[in-house]
Amino acid sequence: MVGYDPEAKCVSTAEAAVAGSASGLVTRVLVSPLDVIKIRFQLQIEQLSARNPGAKYHGILQAAQCIFQEERLVAFWKGHVPAQFLSVGYGAVQFMAFESLTKLVHNVTSYDARDSFVHFVCGGLAACTATVAVQPVDTLRTRFAAQGEPKVYRNLRHAVVTMYQTEGPRTFYRGLTPTIIAIFPYAGLQFSFYNILQQFSEWVIPAEGKKGG
Repeated sequence: MVGYDPEAKCVSTAEAAVAGSASGLVTRVLVSPLDVIKIRFQLQIEQLSARNPGAKYHGILQAAQCIFQEERLVAFWKGHVPAQFLSVGYGAVQFMAFESLTKLVHNVTSYDARDSFVHFVCGGLAACTATVAVQPVDTLRTRFAAQGEPKVYRNLRHAVVTMYQTEGPRTFYRGLTPTIIAIFPYAGLQFSFYNILQQFSEWVIPAEGKKGG
């Protein structure tokens, strides 16, 4: 069960943080290659088309082949260390905040903590909290994933020092406002629909039926 439920055995805030961290870690390992390709596409000025001679990348398969040939397999996990800090930190803060917020709603308001609208608001706020917490790491991840050869940053420490000295501390929070504007409804709907589908599954398959099956 995600979120506080007064009628069920709820997980602690620490357990929610651990679960969020673990899920973030595994997910990041699996989706990192696609994330690297996505960032390369976003940074390419030319249109993604085989008819455009100036475009380096034309499609997903072609881009994957090109990156592999030029930079080898390890390129698909470029920036993986900051990316893991991002995923683990984001998952921990998001689930911990969501658990705390839904419990707060139950304790200090008349709203039902299991309501889909409550999950929408709390889920959005939890995601915004997590985004603010890990935004510097996300900026570092993007820089590492975007750099080709020769490398601009040798390692994580070199990247932090170089960016701070040349661009100032605010560079680590570039793009924070549009990210928050986008993440609130995205995460809110994610938590809300998870709640709706969970309630639907409990209605279709009652708890007694699950035990008997």
